[in-house]
Amino acid sequence: MEIANLVISHKKASIDEIQKAWHGDYRQLLDRVMSYPNIRECAILLTCNRVEVYVYGTKTLETLKEFAGKMGVPERIIEIHKDRDTLEHLLRVASGLESMMVGEDQILGQVKEFYNLGKEYGSIGEVLDLVFSKAIQVGKKVRNRTRINKGAVSIGSAAVELAERTLGTLRGKRAMIIGAGEMGRLVAKAIAHKNLEKIYVANRTPERGRRLAEEIGNAEVVPFDRIERYMVECDVVISATSAPHHVITRGAVERVMALRKEPLLIIDIALPRDVEPEVGEVEGVTLYTIDDLREISTENLRKRLREAKKAEEIIKEELDDLMDRLKELKARNAICMMYVHADYIKNEEIIEFYNKLSAKYGVDEDVLPMIESFANSLIKKFLRKPTVRIRKAARNGNSEVIEAVEYLFGGGSNGVSRSENEEVEERQAEAPVKGEQAQH
Repeated sequence: MEIANLVISHKKASIDEIQKAWHGDYRQLLDRVMSYPNIRECAILLTCNRVEVYVYGTKTLETLKEFAGKMGVPERIIEIHKDRDTLEHLLRVASGLESMMVGEDQILGQVKEFYNLGKEYGSIGEVLDLVFSKAIQVGKKVRNRTRINKGAVSIGSAAVELAERTLGTLRGKRAMIIGAGEMGRLVAKAIAHKNLEKIYVANRTPERGRRLAEEIGNAEVVPFDRIERYMVECDVVISATSAPHHVITRGAVERVMALRKEPLLIIDIALPRDVEPEVGEVEGVTLYTIDDLREISTENLRKRLREAKKAEEIIKEELDDLMDRLKELKARNAICMMYVHADYIKNEEIIEFYNKLSAKYGVDEDVLPMIESFANSLIKKFLRKPTVRIRKAARNGNSEVIEAVEYLFGGGSNGVSRSENEEVEERQAEAPVKGEQAQH
């Protein structure tokens, strides 16, 4: 058994390519992966900047490559990791080291969210449970022990920083935030202290927009269907809805620009995109998308290089601990398989032995506890050495030993039919007889 992951992220893919990698809703994606008979567990991360599939099972690399092919994803934008590399990648993701905005906090919340969804839908078992729990723990530890999450690190705050650079200053300007979800709140949090003259908040659900406006303070809620009207007054519009269609069209922006003389800055940080790409062709309009935040990301990385190194040291230490815990888990599971199989045989043999004693000597059921105690003691002593050696093999990384035990004792009747069992038992019974004949 092995762990592997498929990664499509901002490092190799554009936002459009990441968006196209989404097929159906989260539950459908999980079901598609879990439909492979060799996959036991699965977890998926879906964010603005990444689509990642984590699996535990057999032939994981082949399965992920096949799944990527079915998704229609170009091979040049995918990464596939296995075992230790997979675990290290997830710890880096949860710590913010793989984010476009290095150290951003939002990704840790997203890892938690999709971890909980996987548990709710039953695709996360004890292995990925351990792995994702550890990743969340490490993400918190990195942020507590370093300053990697200090400053403008979220997509929302980067959008505000980009607006400030483009306009020179935000002081005295007018801005509109479209969308009051998580991304909209990040924008609001970053823009609230920039001394703007006015901030408008538009959201399809007015009550949610009103709550965000109250959080900002100097903000006014505007009807969603009047966005175009209020854009006329704005210097910058930052759109961050979860709408499946374009919220701002070229036609709407052309009408807005016909009513104003000043240039207009529009920043689209939604996925799928809120703004029609053709909006950038309208005279007087500057349109930025998430792809344009890469420059800020590069500067961000340089500023946090020292903190990132501290984070990597924490990850290295925690990765070794996670590997050890996974080894212990695999050993425990293999040992459990061995004892479960022995217990199954024990129960069958106790019943058979008791029936024989009862028929021949007339004993009653009072003898059963004694027989079971003897059988338990025999099993415990007989399996003690294999148990010790399995644990030692796990600590030393001898996975082939664990796999052999899983093969020998794993699952139902271990793939051995009743006729095969009877044939083996007959041969075992005949072996001493043949030996005796050879001696005479």
